[in-house]
Amino acid sequence: MITLHATADHALMDAHTLDLLGFDKLREILVGYTSSSLGRDLARQLEPSTDVGVVRKEIALVTEMVTALGLNQPPPFNGLHDVRLIARRAAIGTMLTAEQLIEVAEALNCTGAMYRYRMRLAEHLSGLIDHLSGIEDLGTVGKSIGGCIDGRGHVLDMASRDLAAVRQKLYDLDEKVKAEIRRLLRDPELRKILSYPNATVHGDHYVLPVSVNYRHKVPGVVHRVSGTGETLFVEPASIAGLSAERVQLKADEDREVKRVLRRLSSEVGRVAKPLVYSLDVLAKLDLITAKARYSRDFDMSPPDVNTEGRLWLRNARHPLLEALFRNDPPPSNSEPGARSAEQKPEDPPSSGTASSAPRSALRAPRSESVPRSVVPIDIRLGIGFNLLVITGPNTGGKTVTLKTTGLLCLMAQCGMHLPAGEGSLVPVFRHILSDIGDEQSLEQSLSTFSSHVSRIASIFKVADDQSLILLDELGAGTDPTEGAALGRAILDQLDHVGCRAIVTTHLGDLKTYAFNNDRAENGAVEFDVETMRPTYRLHIGQFGMSNALKIARRLKLPKELLRKAHRYLKKRKGKSGELVRLQELRLEAEQAKVEALAARHDADREKEALARERAALEKETADRAALHDLRAGLKAGTVVTVQRFGSTGKVVKVDAKKQTVTVSVGIGQWEVPFEEIFPVA
Repeated sequence: MITLHATADHALMDAHTLDLLGFDKLREILVGYTSSSLGRDLARQLEPSTDVGVVRKEIALVTEMVTALGLNQPPPFNGLHDVRLIARRAAIGTMLTAEQLIEVAEALNCTGAMYRYRMRLAEHLSGLIDHLSGIEDLGTVGKSIGGCIDGRGHVLDMASRDLAAVRQKLYDLDEKVKAEIRRLLRDPELRKILSYPNATVHGDHYVLPVSVNYRHKVPGVVHRVSGTGETLFVEPASIAGLSAERVQLKADEDREVKRVLRRLSSEVGRVAKPLVYSLDVLAKLDLITAKARYSRDFDMSPPDVNTEGRLWLRNARHPLLEALFRNDPPPSNSEPGARSAEQKPEDPPSSGTASSAPRSALRAPRSESVPRSVVPIDIRLGIGFNLLVITGPNTGGKTVTLKTTGLLCLMAQCGMHLPAGEGSLVPVFRHILSDIGDEQSLEQSLSTFSSHVSRIASIFKVADDQSLILLDELGAGTDPTEGAALGRAILDQLDHVGCRAIVTTHLGDLKTYAFNNDRAENGAVEFDVETMRPTYRLHIGQFGMSNALKIARRLKLPKELLRKAHRYLKKRKGKSGELVRLQELRLEAEQAKVEALAARHDADREKEALARERAALEKETADRAALHDLRAGLKAGTVVTVQRFGSTGKVVKVDAKKQTVTVSVGIGQWEVPFEEIFPVA
């Protein structure tokens, strides 16, 4: 059964495929690069888009942020909190607490920092500049709050004149109480009846520790009794009246504090709308920055997105494997290709933790001191062929190839850079559908076969010519002859649908499918017979030949036994020599095709880069001309942006001879040169 997830632009993605490809784990990696709860929430909600314009715009923004980070211009996210709900409550008249106002103040100050950050960005980072164009500098409200409440949430005396006056009265009253207590403690007769010669505080009251036998000698109010019952804590009658006055002053103080909080909450309410808008923009910026940091950390590149169904991943690496190998030390077993006894061949990076990622696609040989690394692969679809049939040995990386393809396509449609080489092509797929599982277990059963057939049937109900289909171990789990027949029929149906598809198989009969279909091609994962270990490299244009007899020869089986095996093989495969010759011809053609495609693609990219440079120069020339016209037409009263202050001001006087302008900014007037005057954004 296909379960579809809706994305932001109302497209649908198969939830089971997202789970199989480890998409949740990818999102959690991205979460680790965010700077705020706003960005974390967006990263966890990230979904692939099917809108080409949206995808291209997102990738371009990430590319610009990578450039900004390279120029040491990271966005200032300090103080960014999700206070949108608090701001909305303030907008409807709710009084905020001091702690809430502190959080709001930090967020407001962050908007001011972002406003100034936008002004500092290089001009060629136009996408980021446009993204931040709606941010207002609301830092003045933040500073207003900071001037009234300290970092501990205490409302300061300077918050209001009345509050300062009340607190001064409280201070004077406390001094009177302390003076009276000191006078009482100097009385030698009173000191004799105290349990110890000091006063203490109970709540808001100063009390004396009087021995229970002398209670009648100290008039006043008993506030507490010691645990032993031998001491009474008495507030002397001489200060009880002062305490009553203090209670009234404390009520006045509380009333003044609430008045300050209401005033500050009202200020927040007035800027709630631009603040909420700014926080939405900054949340998106946090996500963009996280994608850029992830890209820089793992040496990623922006893909070229197309609508023609052309997929070409150059030197592609599985992102979950890279993260796993970076974080995990090499195994203690230094034998090349070693893995734990519990690990199954082709163990896929399905849903769940990073430990579920496949450990098969590592570079061999390696030793304990050499960290594991992902072997890059080249994958192509929709350029010369739409179906790729991959064959090869167990643990050779076939499943990893499927998952790398699917996950990188999802990353691209999420507006992310890819762990692949420059110039990789990725189409925007309407659906990415997969059936990937461990088909190499000895416990194959009818139920396993049935579940895979049911899954493929549900895939065909959804698949169309804008789908990517990934099928693992096609035709396995049943009789090889029937499995091969069913596999060919499935390949025919994929061809009929017109989708892009990659399938893996162990069945020899499916290796020849591409020879009879111009829209299909073979692929093989490489196996080193000398070391008897896979290299995890993918070769398009080849099919995986059987290595059983070569391995048997390396393992020193008797020569007569091997000769008999070759005779049996020759009888069973009378046309094997013809297939090998055909395979060699196709391989030569494939190599020539790849070289031609690479040359043409590089030429197209260079042409596009030159066109972008020309357009940028033309825009720069037009902007300079417009700016010159603006400065030439300056007159008193014109509102302009003053670069040195990063704010707007009003022209007071223009001196064309000196090429200066007197501008009113804030409470002062400043004379600035023409080149520092810009039109209001």
